[in-house]
Amino acid sequence: MTVPAGPPTGPPTGPKIELHVHLEGTVRPATLLAMARRNGETLPATTVEELTELYRFRDFDHFIEVWVLTTHVMRTAEDFRQVVVDYAAEAAAHGAVYVEGIFSPWFRVRRGISWEEIFNGYADGVAEARERFGLHMGLTPDIDRVLPPEEACEVARQAVRFRDRGIVGLGLGGPEAGHPPEPYARAFAIAADGGLAAVPHAGESSGPASIRGALDALGARRIRHGIRALDDPGLVAELVDRDIVLDVCPVSNLRTRSVADLAGHPLPALVDAGVRCSLATDDPAMFDTDIGREHAVAAALGVSARDLYEAGVAGALCDAATRQRLAAIGAGTDWDAVAAALATAARTDPLAAGIAAAASSPPVTAAGRPAVVPTAGPGAGPGAGFTDGAGTAAVSR
Repeated sequence: MTVPAGPPTGPPTGPKIELHVHLEGTVRPATLLAMARRNGETLPATTVEELTELYRFRDFDHFIEVWVLTTHVMRTAEDFRQVVVDYAAEAAAHGAVYVEGIFSPWFRVRRGISWEEIFNGYADGVAEARERFGLHMGLTPDIDRVLPPEEACEVARQAVRFRDRGIVGLGLGGPEAGHPPEPYARAFAIAADGGLAAVPHAGESSGPASIRGALDALGARRIRHGIRALDDPGLVAELVDRDIVLDVCPVSNLRTRSVADLAGHPLPALVDAGVRCSLATDDPAMFDTDIGREHAVAAALGVSARDLYEAGVAGALCDAATRQRLAAIGAGTDWDAVAAALATAARTDPLAAGIAAAASSPPVTAAGRPAVVPTAGPGAGPGAGFTDGAGTAAVSR
């Protein structure tokens, strides 16, 4: 049985800051179905149960297929507003006090939806989230790496145009392989001139060169993912020296096969090396996760919730007053109690519990070969990863 993602069934496990969540990837099946009906879009499913199965990815290409499908379903300002408000409710229930949401506007613009409809819809959602849940949110539109540089510059110009509506940064997403960051330097210069920070994806599936390009060519304020920095000790030292925060998404890395299993995730090694790491869900509806589950996983990996929170405070693209408020929340938190609550959560969540199981010696077959051991435990959700004794990843069906 899959542990349901979404709002928690128990009390939140401490305050949380999330700096890396794609708003399109937060759309839960019931909401996706309602949007499709409202907008006359055809889906290959007609019930919540069928749509839940749609989020059980066969491979990365299937994930992209579902991503495109979800993106196409959202067409109106009301859709964009609803996506933000729905996720704000979920995140706040898990204890989130600050969230930065990502959205990808260009391909919807190419389908005839106006910049105003997209940006104002998301911004209206941010305003409503703050009013209803007390949750401070910022918005960071993404440039897709497949865009020609001039089209990327237009995304940057529009982001600057809507800066007074809660746009705080500009991102770069999409496939890293064959799409280095350097061609987008001009777009990020436009954003910087307009007062927006650079928060590109890098070092998720490609190596240190992608991260260095994001730092040097784009002037990255933070790096989204960045786990491949460990391939280059010199780069790790540079991240520490420059106080660059990485927005790390362990469950996403498992689902997309960026890591073979959670037990070997780079997060603890990065933190031990002195790199500041915040914690995030990436695409929670698509990866069967939530910000509570991510913290349970991090706890199972031995990473302090306080360290993750303080990295979030440092990395947040907010004004001084908001940063001071977030720091005060952290200072007033009983982090020992949070650690105890997360330890309990880690024992009951299949993904987190699987980390401890994987740390034990794998059983040996009669032939003397390591047996196949699930790293996620039974029912860990869509795309749960398994590993054999040699660390070879396989996909559960």
